[in-house]
Amino acid sequence: MARTKEAQYEDCLRAAEESGVDSLGVMTNQVWRDDPRRLAILLSRYKFVAKMLSGKRRLVEVGCGDAFGSRVVQQETGELTVLDIDPVFIADIERRMHPDWPLTPAVHDMLSGPYPGIFDAAYSLDVLEHIPQTQEETFLRNIIMSLNSDGVLIVGMPSLDSQEHASPQSKIGHINCKHGGDFKALMEGFFENVFVFSMNDEVVHTGFWPMAHYYLALCCGKRPS
Repeated sequence: MARTKEAQYEDCLRAAEESGVDSLGVMTNQVWRDDPRRLAILLSRYKFVAKMLSGKRRLVEVGCGDAFGSRVVQQETGELTVLDIDPVFIADIERRMHPDWPLTPAVHDMLSGPYPGIFDAAYSLDVLEHIPQTQEETFLRNIIMSLNSDGVLIVGMPSLDSQEHASPQSKIGHINCKHGGDFKALMEGFFENVFVFSMNDEVVHTGFWPMAHYYLALCCGKRPS
């Protein structure tokens, strides 16, 4: 094995020799190629989820894409199930699965019904804006049905105000972006307590909603169904 100039970096080579060099997922690979800064923004959203859901034992991610950011959540939590409607992404996750970071990937369309099982928490980033407004309540209700009585849900989505700056690729799928107040009102239909945070680039804050590029709603206290 090659030796590094400084001894503390030997672990870098050892890790590569033992388990290879991890690859980006099929989605994050395109981000890294075309807009590397966006990868930092993506991971910061996952860090917010990780810190807010720290200590939760059973979690589900709805709309995971290639699940590249999911490992950030795993650092703070227990068993993680990741769901996506696209078999291409689930196959990519299974191909890159690392034994030190086990998770349960599955193809599932949340509009078709709840995913089997009961979870302590759920999160869904950059998915709700892809759901037609006529079906958004079905989407949310089916997620919530898999939460236990004390379950927490985090939903993240771009703001409607930000869409004039969105890329053409993003705009294709963004059919249901919202203003902050409308987003909060939607989530309050399902939870007693809804805390909507603003986000600009990697920074999460409590600033003026119309100036936010992104929203993160932290929801707890399920209303009776």
